[in-house]
Amino acid sequence: MNSTTNADQHEIDKFSETAHRWWDPNSEFRPLHDINPARVAWIDGHAEIKGKRVIDVGCGGGLLSEGMAALGAQVTGIDLSEKALGIARLHLYESGHAIDYRLIAAETMADENPAGFDVVTCLEMLEHVPDPASTVKACARLVKPGGQVFLSTLNRNAKAYLLAVVGAEYVFNLIPRGTHDYTRFLKPGELARLCRAAGLEVLDITGLRYNPFTRQGVIGGDTDVNYLIRARLGA
Repeated sequence: MNSTTNADQHEIDKFSETAHRWWDPNSEFRPLHDINPARVAWIDGHAEIKGKRVIDVGCGGGLLSEGMAALGAQVTGIDLSEKALGIARLHLYESGHAIDYRLIAAETMADENPAGFDVVTCLEMLEHVPDPASTVKACARLVKPGGQVFLSTLNRNAKAYLLAVVGAEYVFNLIPRGTHDYTRFLKPGELARLCRAAGLEVLDITGLRYNPFTRQGVIGGDTDVNYLIRARLGA
C-alpha cells in the first residue's frame, strides 16, 4: 500500500462533517476533551516534551496538538481532513499557540522527514485506517533514534464492543453512531507486534479509563477497552 492510499475516505468524510464542533467541549468530541489532560500529562511525564520536536499524526482539530504546544513542545500536526485542519488552524487565533498543521499522510510525511522528530503521537487514529501496520511503520520512520512513539486505540473483545460501541454510541450517545468499526479494533498484543515489526521497542502498555459521569479520564489499569502503547526507536 503506498503513501497515498492508506486512508478511508468514508472515515475522513465522517470526521470532516463534524469538524466545526471539534472545540465544543459538550459536543460529540466531549470524551476527547475530557481525557485530553490525562493523555498530555502521560506523554509529557515520559518524554519531557518542552522544546522538543513533536508530530501529532491524525491530529484532527488539534486538541492533543494544542495541549502539547501549551507545554512548550514544537508541534507539527498532520491529518487528511482539510476541514478538521481548517478548524485547528482557526483555533490557533484563540489559543495563541504556534503549530504547523499540514494536510499530508503519515507515510508521505515520513518520506519527506525521516527521523525528523523527537516524539511521535498517534492517538485514536489506528482504528480508522485500512492498514494500521503502515501507519505504525510511518511513525517509526518519523521518530529519531532513541525517540519515543505514543499510540492509542481500542481493544477487540466483547467488553470493548459493549462499552465503546453499544454503550458509547447507542446507550449514552457520547459519540455519533457509526463512529467505530469493531472489526478494526486491535488487541494490545497485535499492536505490540506491529511496533516490533517496525523496529520499535515496546516500553509500556497501559489502559485508559473514562468515566462519562465525572467526565474524567485516568491512565493506568486494565487494557480491556481503551489502551495506550509507549515505544522507543533504538539508538
